Amino acid sequence: MTIAVFLGSLLGAMALGVPIAFSLLLCGAALMWHLDMFDAQILAQNVVNGADSFPLLAVPFFMLAGEIMNTGGLSRRIVNVAMALVGHIRGGLGYVAIIAACVLSALSGSAVADAAALSSLLLPMMIAAGHDRARSAGLIASSGIIGPVIPPSIGFVIFGVAGNVSISKLFLAGIVPGLMLGAALWLTWWYVARKENIQPAPRKKAAEVLQAVREAAWALVLPLIIIFGLKFGVFTPTEAAVVAAVYALVVALFVYREVSYRQLLPIFVAAAKTSAVVMFLVAAAMVSAWLITVAQLPDKIVGLLQPLMDSPKLLMVAIMALVMVVGTALDMTPTILLLTPVLMPVIKAAGIDPVYFGVLFIINNSIGLVTPPVGTVLNTVAGVGRIPMDEVTRGVIPFMIAEFILLFLLVAFPDLVMIPARWLY
Repeated sequence: MTIAVFLGSLLGAMALGVPIAFSLLLCGAALMWHLDMFDAQILAQNVVNGADSFPLLAVPFFMLAGEIMNTGGLSRRIVNVAMALVGHIRGGLGYVAIIAACVLSALSGSAVADAAALSSLLLPMMIAAGHDRARSAGLIASSGIIGPVIPPSIGFVIFGVAGNVSISKLFLAGIVPGLMLGAALWLTWWYVARKENIQPAPRKKAAEVLQAVREAAWALVLPLIIIFGLKFGVFTPTEAAVVAAVYALVVALFVYREVSYRQLLPIFVAAAKTSAVVMFLVAAAMVSAWLITVAQLPDKIVGLLQPLMDSPKLLMVAIMALVMVVGTALDMTPTILLLTPVLMPVIKAAGIDPVYFGVLFIINNSIGLVTPPVGTVLNTVAGVGRIPMDEVTRGVIPFMIAEFILLFLLVAFPDLVMIPARWLY
């Protein structure tokens, strides 16, 4: 009955068009009423406590870093480096998008920010070069979701807080799977674009490549600072977010000089608005998370999944399939906040490494960002590129399938994640 009240109140509120954050609050209130412990003061206290978390400070700072990088020319210079390196290869603009997405992922940690930057910079160039519009938009959308996997990652921060898992270990464990996502997209783009008869751009001279690298050097250094700082314990993930924001601000203001003091207020306001949405979702979800624990829902879920507990791989397949279905209807943040407190006790009871599960869980949620009908990244690419949503959806399908294949390969072979992760620890 408790599970029915939880799901019925949440899905019912969402079906009525109530925003997800408020649906979570209504779900929490319904659970409190069902457990005969309704108290508005407890509800409000859990909302406040939900956002009162030091690790969550990383979210607004990574959002700010992404806004500054897109406005301050860091993103554009990274695209220029990728163009100089592989722009002359057949289908080179697609490979440029993948390389740029991997590098941008190590800067902002936001799929939407990366997809918006790539759409504005590369999509017009790909269409002008003669590439299929839908396929190009699909590639850029599917490349953008590498953002939450390669550190720094806002998704890992939220999962780490909700599941009480080391955010530093999640960051380091996400590096190799993120690069594997890029490799999967590379192979898929080679396959789908091989028949296009498009004249590639001329090969850049060595001097031009060096010039592009030199101009982007300040932007390219930031991922190394963050990764080495985390690996050697120089700073925590929250402090890494502050370092990223301050570094990007200094470079944009004083090195590239593409951001003026007058532009700072709109940049900060845009970052604050996006952060407020995420933080309110987190705060609202913490009410449900607390009540899920009080109502002992995880124990009930463990009981339902008991037949699969002796086979961790089969259990992971079932959980990943569940997350795939949920990802078609919910955005990444609410999915993490809703499912993490329910699934973590199951994962621990089955003896699955929480870091390994976290990486696959975030990859699955990231793919959900390009899964119709919700697909936040799909909407971003369609809006920025002024392309109908159905075209972007059609173009993303082969890349989405490749990403799901990789996901289930990682389920079948956990060492692909954990051996590089242990080395990086």
